Amino acid sequence: MKTYKFKLYQARKNKYLHSCINASGSIYNHCIALHKRYYRMFGKHLNMYRLMKHIAKLRKRIKYWQQVGSQAVQDICQRIEKAYQLFFKNNKKGTRPPNFKKTRKYKSFTLKQAGYKLLGGNRIKIGKKTYKLVLCREIKGKIKTLTVKINPLGELFIERGN
Repeated sequence: MKTYKFKLYQARKNKYLHSCINASGSIYNHCIALHKRYYRMFGKHLNMYRLMKHIAKLRKRIKYWQQVGSQAVQDICQRIEKAYQLFFKNNKKGTRPPNFKKTRKYKSFTLKQAGYKLLGGNRIKIGKKTYKLVLCREIKGKIKTLTVKINPLGELFIERGN
């Protein structure tokens, strides 16, 4: 799998992507809280599909979470599932379960197959907004995933996986 990394130009509409990253952090923390509560009450691991269903219902009520695409939310649930699977597998070695993250330290969200579109040239459409990016090389192959990341300086980057 090849990964291409491109920087987004600074613009006012980048605030939308910053708020999407913050909303993703909020969803992540809510999922971790649900896992902990479920394990404390029933002594079992929460199923990923039940978690996705619950988050989908909550997204209808919480407007802030509606900024994040449904596939990005599914990716968050899958990340948490993978982390818990590793925790339960390596529990004897002193590993710790996934923990809460500060929303301002949450760094990315991933879109799989939908929610973005390459418009030609150096433009990309994420959600309903169009962004310009620094296109330093040609993209070969089919794009499978798109990750929006933020670095410590607040610059946004797009990573594309083929």
